[in-house]
Amino acid sequence: MYKITASLLFIFAFFINSFAQQPEKLNASQIHDAVQKLNFLGSVLYVAAHPDDENTRLISYMSNQVKARTAYLSLTRGDGGQNLIGPEIRELLGVIRTQELLAARKTDGGEQRFTRANDFGYSKHPDETLAIWNKEQVLSDVILAIRQFKPDIIINRFDHRSPGTTHGHHTTSAMLSVEAFDLANNKNIYPEQVKKYGAWQPKREFFNTSWWFYGSQEKFDAADKSNLLSFDVGVYYPSKGLSNNEVAALASSKHLCQGFGRLTQRGSQTEYVELLKGDLPKDKSNIFDGIDTTWNRVKNGNFIYSVLNKVETEFNFQNPAAHLSELMSARELIQTLDNEHWKTIKTKEIDAIIEACAGLYLEASASAPTSSPGEQIEIDLEVLNRSASNIELTSYLISTNKTANLKAQKLNTNEKFNFNETVSISEETKPTTPYWLEQKGSLGMYTVEDKSLIGKPETPRALTVDFNLKINDKPLTITKNVVYRYSKPDKGELYRPFEIIPEVSAKVSKKVIIFENDQQKEIPVIVRAGRDNVEGVIKMDYPKDWNVYPKQQKIEIANKGQEQTVIFTVIPPKNQSEGILSPIVTIGDKDYNKELIEIDYEHIPFQTVLLPSESKIVRLDIKKKGENIAYIEGAGDVVPESLEQIGYNVITLKPEDITTEKLSNFDAVVVGIRAYNTVEALKFKQDILFDFVANGGNMIVQYNTSHRVKVKNIAPYSLTLSRDRVTDEFAEVKLLEPKHELMNYPNKITTKDFNGWTQERGLYFPNKWAKEFTPMLAMSDKGESTKKGSLLVAKHGKGHYIYTGLSFFREFPAGVSGAYRLFANMLSIGKGDISNTLDIKN
Repeated sequence: MYKITASLLFIFAFFINSFAQQPEKLNASQIHDAVQKLNFLGSVLYVAAHPDDENTRLISYMSNQVKARTAYLSLTRGDGGQNLIGPEIRELLGVIRTQELLAARKTDGGEQRFTRANDFGYSKHPDETLAIWNKEQVLSDVILAIRQFKPDIIINRFDHRSPGTTHGHHTTSAMLSVEAFDLANNKNIYPEQVKKYGAWQPKREFFNTSWWFYGSQEKFDAADKSNLLSFDVGVYYPSKGLSNNEVAALASSKHLCQGFGRLTQRGSQTEYVELLKGDLPKDKSNIFDGIDTTWNRVKNGNFIYSVLNKVETEFNFQNPAAHLSELMSARELIQTLDNEHWKTIKTKEIDAIIEACAGLYLEASASAPTSSPGEQIEIDLEVLNRSASNIELTSYLISTNKTANLKAQKLNTNEKFNFNETVSISEETKPTTPYWLEQKGSLGMYTVEDKSLIGKPETPRALTVDFNLKINDKPLTITKNVVYRYSKPDKGELYRPFEIIPEVSAKVSKKVIIFENDQQKEIPVIVRAGRDNVEGVIKMDYPKDWNVYPKQQKIEIANKGQEQTVIFTVIPPKNQSEGILSPIVTIGDKDYNKELIEIDYEHIPFQTVLLPSESKIVRLDIKKKGENIAYIEGAGDVVPESLEQIGYNVITLKPEDITTEKLSNFDAVVVGIRAYNTVEALKFKQDILFDFVANGGNMIVQYNTSHRVKVKNIAPYSLTLSRDRVTDEFAEVKLLEPKHELMNYPNKITTKDFNGWTQERGLYFPNKWAKEFTPMLAMSDKGESTKKGSLLVAKHGKGHYIYTGLSFFREFPAGVSGAYRLFANMLSIGKGDISNTLDIKN
């Protein structure tokens, strides 16, 4: 019989909570940890550029060992990264990565903040970064975070003194942090912030350095460390049954869309920070040395300490409710503080502790996961006191109401009370969506009209309930977001955030629609009802040189959540053209032009996102050869759907399906992005794939990272991947072999085919290859050497092997014409009669 250790039980509980998104319920050890943190008045702000940049070891250490209030300021939401778990990219990927950060902070005990900077993709230098970001706005957001959070200590993940040696966003995050360190205390800088939050001067700023910033462990060992502090972050937490490194690994593993799932680690490990600004602590083992982190830092705080120190030192693990009287007294004293900053923070902390000590269960669950403005929704309120304490529910106030519901209900021990309310959602209630996506932004910045939202990790919930209580005759209000609680037979109890959605939304079924000729296409549009009995009309907005009929159609949907599909005929022009196709639904006197997107992964809460309902339509001058394409999935992209758009029959093969017999049915095999990084079973299939090429097939391998390659030979000939990339999507492209078949058949490829590319040219190009390969293109970022590895073709037996680092996975969803034409040539190579084409090399 297997035994589950306390550590494993903790890990198991952690994953269950993440899976089910259940409300947090603190045990006695966690309550005691919270009391220790309540008695520490010090703050640390960790600063970097992206989700997964943060050092979870140090954040966890500062939060759980030092007990400091610790936050991570990520300048971006990671929109420019890749997605290993699904098809979402750009804005939707940013939504996922935001929630992964929140899950990581829930694990390591930190808080999360952002700026308005948009992750536009890889940047090689801060100059490029700041040419695209609005420096003044991002700097103001960093200063705002400092003034709001009021950190004593700032720690930068990256070095501000080494531009050009790493991602431009990384260095820029450190540069802006260093600049903001002093500006945050200048009352003349962004005075509107000062008026609301006051100026603030952090005491110290550090750089979270390590041996790899020095080039090698030997150089680091020999370096002068007089300006460095060090911490053993491998400490063990008996109250958690985990070491700090294990907690950190669990937090880091929340970044699943970036492939950060990893084994937990244990044992001693040293982290270093280098002083940049402020005074060096005399006690180098204490980063807060010389900074008062006790209750004495606030006026009359000694009275609060005298109460809370007794709770901490004499904590009753068997019956935490025994401390309710002392905690309520301390809470009263906190309310008298002149220091509004610490008053607000410590009130929030002690309220959570009081709720946990009392064993209070307070929940507001809606009868459905969504509602629309103007609709009514049933809410079940559950109130339960699981202690023997004197607690009374005096009233509750639903945020949609102006007056509270009076109850005067004594909460007897373990006696559950349920109250049902019918709530009307105001017509003025805004739909739930990430606030930074409500308005159209720029390449480098998000637009946020409501300045009070800047920096917040997510949009505050529209529907909340205030539970007004008396504990030992002293008032306490606990606010809960309305949730949707439900169950599934195969998964048990589940939770979803309660969302406000529009009464109707619409989407074209495909985000890019390719017309490979001038023939019309039937385009389905899906209309979804956000409430019962939706009636109206739908029409399309489209470019002037296109035609769509009928002009409008009737919409009638009886039930909430039901969809109706209508078909519009779209007629392209004779010549190459592109534009935007947008459905507009009219209900009464209101027009709706948004698409409702749902993001559902088990490791983050369910998300609804409203974006403009738009599809790109492209009349494309394109020819192709071959019909049947086998696609081997990698990290996730829309390449198969995109190839189907131009008339290919695409079949996705799992590794176990890759056999000589099955491949004989295909003209070409396309390997998805990062497949050789993520699909280990492919190492057993390479010989079969190379034989397929030798027998006359074409094999196209899209980019893989240069590390964690799971196959020995990525190509039939020697090929070395590197970190070479061209991030400037406008970088000049030269055709090295303009007469090669790949550049001419069946489509004539010119430099114009590289117009309109988005985010980048490509990434992780090979930098060494065998003589059998012919490089097709040359390109470079400004000031860099020419890169020739973006597109390599080799004849292998009767077929062709092609390796490409070009970012087709980004260009196809953007409807870039030239990307489709070039990929069609890659699939068609060797498939046609080119005997009449002069001077074309094979």
